[in-house]
Amino acid sequence: MTAPELRVGVRVPPCDRADRVVETVRRAERLAFDDVWFPDSQLLWRDVFTTLTAAALGTERIGLGTAVTNLATRHPAVVASAARSVAELALGRFTLGLGVGNSSVGPIGLRQTTSAVMREGIGMLRALLAGEDWEFEGKVRSRLRDPRPEVALHLAASGPRNLRLAGEIADGVILLSGVSPKTLAQATARVAEGAEAAGRTTGLPLTVSAFCAVTDDIEAEARQIKPICASIAQNGGGPFLALAGIDVQVPDTVEGVYPDLVHAEDWKTAVDICSAWISDEAALRFAQEFCLFGTADQINERLRTLHTTGVSGVFLQHVGSYDPPTDLIEAVGSDVLPRLKAND
Repeated sequence: MTAPELRVGVRVPPCDRADRVVETVRRAERLAFDDVWFPDSQLLWRDVFTTLTAAALGTERIGLGTAVTNLATRHPAVVASAARSVAELALGRFTLGLGVGNSSVGPIGLRQTTSAVMREGIGMLRALLAGEDWEFEGKVRSRLRDPRPEVALHLAASGPRNLRLAGEIADGVILLSGVSPKTLAQATARVAEGAEAAGRTTGLPLTVSAFCAVTDDIEAEARQIKPICASIAQNGGGPFLALAGIDVQVPDTVEGVYPDLVHAEDWKTAVDICSAWISDEAALRFAQEFCLFGTADQINERLRTLHTTGVSGVFLQHVGSYDPPTDLIEAVGSDVLPRLKAND
């Protein structure tokens, strides 16, 4: 049996009015992207489900998903209702991506969702979306009217515990390991362990997130992702970076960047600050190992190689959180996707 084609998606932050964001989504659809993924962070962007609703009504083919929402700032029952509402507008096109919270919980003083809470929350979501009763707080049993049991629940994960949990209970996995072969192999192995423990025999869809730049000057582009590399090192990803030959130490707290390294409002300042710990050489190594930086032909070849490892999809990210990935969509849609699809 021939393996399905690699799905290529793009991350579009809800950084503007929903109707304007939909114009970006329509352009991605016209250029043959398979999916658009929307992040969710209530203080950084417009409401993700409002944007998804507009995108569902304004497109015909392209897949739509959250990458990711969470079960800390949004109660699972609220997420179930919102997911149902989008799914009935985008029939067969919606994926509910879930994660631990990150930029949603930090700015309001909440903690990231633990594996145990995530397990219970996904159980609640499944039951409600299937139209089953759920006992809330041991006090009352309720159910969701007009359920949508077909909504796929994908779990974003990077650490071993959540990777195993994803393999055990999710319908798909969003891998936050980048495209480095060594770290990707470790991540998929943990997912396989979880699936095996649960007695699951069929392969799960694996979607890899990766920063991407179509360029013939990787060195210049690599300098722009120093805050990304620094954030990974700061949040326990040092061992993953070390596997790729990147040895950096970043303080637990970095002053002068708001709201955080990945979503800095002043990106140039964030790059300058992070240069104290991330050298140009380390940034270049990070871009080459973990990201999809290079010419259209080079990115095409890496995507094809990625597909041979069992990855079923990739969603591409641009540097920046408060502008649409217009240039990335144009470059990949015009120069990468035609080559990739011609080779399939």
